[in-house]
Amino acid sequence: MTTLPEPARALLESAALAHLVTLEPDGRPQVSCVWVGLDGEEIVAAHLPEHRKIRNMRRDPRVALSVESNTHNATGLTEYLVVQGRARITEGGAAALLQQLAHVYLGPDVKFPTMDDPPPGYITHITVERIGGVGPWAS
Repeated sequence: MTTLPEPARALLESAALAHLVTLEPDGRPQVSCVWVGLDGEEIVAAHLPEHRKIRNMRRDPRVALSVESNTHNATGLTEYLVVQGRARITEGGAAALLQQLAHVYLGPDVKFPTMDDPPPGYITHITVERIGGVGPWAS
C-alpha cells in the first residue's frame, strides 16, 4: 500500500470527478466517471446497481483512477492525479456513501439518491499501490 500525500488526499476529497478504469474479460479497458472519497488510506466509491465495473473488479481487482485538478503547475499544465491499485467490493452502504459524496459534489442540501428506498448497492474500496500524474504528488 502507498500512503497518499496530503495534496492527493485533498484532490480526492474535492468535487473533482474521477475516471475509474477496470478491465473487461478480454483485457480491454472500461472507463466510468465516479464520485470518490476517502476512508482512511482507501479510495471509496458507491454504486447502486451492479454495473459492469463491479463485475469487472470482482473478476480482476486491478484498477486505475485519474482525477483532474483545477490547478496548474509552473509551466501551465493542468495538474492531475493517477492512481493504480486493487479494488475490493463490499455489499451494502452505497446509499449512505452516495449521500455523503453528494454533499461534496452537488451541495450541502441535496438528497441523493433521490429515491425513498434505495437498494443496498456496493462500495468499491481501492488500495493504492502507485501514484503519479502531474502535480505535487508526482515523483
